[in-house]
Amino acid sequence: MSSTITPSNDKLNSKPATTQPPVSSSFSDFLQETIALTRRLFIQLQRRPSTLVAGVIQPLMWLVLFGALFQNAPQGLFGSDISYGRFIGAGIIVFTAFGGALNAGLPVMFDREFGFLNRLLVAPLASRYSIVMASAIFITTMSVIQTAAIVAMSAFLGAGLPDPLGLALVGLIVLLLVLGVTALSLGLAFSLPGHIELIAVIFVTNLPLLFASTALVPLSFMPNWLQWVATLNPLSYAIEPIRYVYLHSNWSFSSVVMQAPFGEVTLGAALTVLIGFCLVALLSIQPRLRRAFA
Repeated sequence: MSSTITPSNDKLNSKPATTQPPVSSSFSDFLQETIALTRRLFIQLQRRPSTLVAGVIQPLMWLVLFGALFQNAPQGLFGSDISYGRFIGAGIIVFTAFGGALNAGLPVMFDREFGFLNRLLVAPLASRYSIVMASAIFITTMSVIQTAAIVAMSAFLGAGLPDPLGLALVGLIVLLLVLGVTALSLGLAFSLPGHIELIAVIFVTNLPLLFASTALVPLSFMPNWLQWVATLNPLSYAIEPIRYVYLHSNWSFSSVVMQAPFGEVTLGAALTVLIGFCLVALLSIQPRLRRAFA
């Protein structure tokens, strides 16, 4: 008589265990993807070094030429007893970082048009946000190089150097501005139909934001309506703290860095505005990125 063996209820009801990768493994994969994509951008830069050379030479030319243009201006004409070369240094630092960050969306846009971005989106990436992170790291590195070149040239031309804490503050201000503008540029890269439209937006916003800020002249030089526009411009809240740190060895977060039409703006308040601008920019692109990466 044959006997049948029936499996136990535990074996019948048991389900295959699903294994999920640990969080540390996912983060490691995300880090590797970000490094690989960042390395790709630097390889492109290595093959086209003229991009870096032009990005460094152009602000240095601005610094030298604008400083020479107003070299014979009376002392005190620009709000305090300083030369125009020392006055304009902060404006060139901020505007150079702003211009580089505004172009951050162009590599992503070209990847879209050439089909490389679609290949990345269908690849088994741990997180597609590594694409955005790689662009942010690349642009930030480029901005640091440009800022270092401008600071060195300014010191060579006699503008001096802030103390180490002041240089750290300059770096923090540039970083906040670059992150916020880079986020907006990447959001445009995923929203606009092509690079022609993105370049048009860059041209339309670049110079108006420069002239509607305190990069070239102090607020007291401007008509009243332009003073209000300049105080709504995030660039002014990056320029004035850097300028104050350059011109004053004793500074604190309560130091008044700008006399706005609505009142005094302290260094701490300017940093708060920049942090808010950066957070708003990062949060505003999240819905667009989720749709693009869906």
